[in-house]
Amino acid sequence: MSASDRDTPAPEAPETDEPDEVLEEEEQDEEEAAPGEGMTPKQARRLRVAAASVLLVVMGVILVVRLASRTSVLVVGVYGLAMILCGVVIELSRNGRTRLGTWLLAGGLAAALALDWLVLP
Repeated sequence: MSASDRDTPAPEAPETDEPDEVLEEEEQDEEEAAPGEGMTPKQARRLRVAAASVLLVVMGVILVVRLASRTSVLVVGVYGLAMILCGVVIELSRNGRTRLGTWLLAGGLAAALALDWLVLP
């Protein structure tokens, strides 16, 4: 019996908590990102989580300042929704949806600032 006639067990894939789709996307992203051509997907996710976290704190500070000057349900609504949006962006970035998170963050904060300027007294 030669070595080619023996059955060799197939190597098992390592067990992880992430679904196969996320792992495949990360592998594809890492293959596409050549060294020296920008950020890796992991770095982009960390950057967006950090940016959304900073903006979450900034929105909280603005909310407190605006409530000190005028008490209004609209103030709480606008800035509360902006803070919720920052939290959603953090979760999207953690799950690998950084582009969607970036667009939501930019659009949502622009809408919050527009509502502050147009609607709030």
